[in-house]
Amino acid sequence: MEESILKTIKPLLGVDVDYDAFDLEIITGINSAIMALNQIGVGTEGFRITGPDETWNDLLEGRDDFEQAKTYIQLRTKMIFDPPTSSAAIEAIKEAIKEYEWRLYEQAQE
Repeated sequence: MEESILKTIKPLLGVDVDYDAFDLEIITGINSAIMALNQIGVGTEGFRITGPDETWNDLLEGRDDFEQAKTYIQLRTKMIFDPPTSSAAIEAIKEAIKEYEWRLYEQAQE
């Protein structure tokens, strides 16, 4: 997986890495998810991305036990950037987000 946070999340949202028309919206979603992670004790406090230069290592402080944070950020960003039209899909994503928050919180407490 790409080390750049932005370059990892963009393809997961169905956006080509080199297409930058939606970068501002995607970056805003990513930063919202990072803020939520910080509130549960995961990641570098006050960290935010501004483009493709910030890496997972920068955010997760070199901890390799927070892999779920990548999926969490992808799901939170998807709900902001391109939410599904199906209410069932929205509910499934919301439930997954809640589970990841709980698991990440528990992991951060160790």
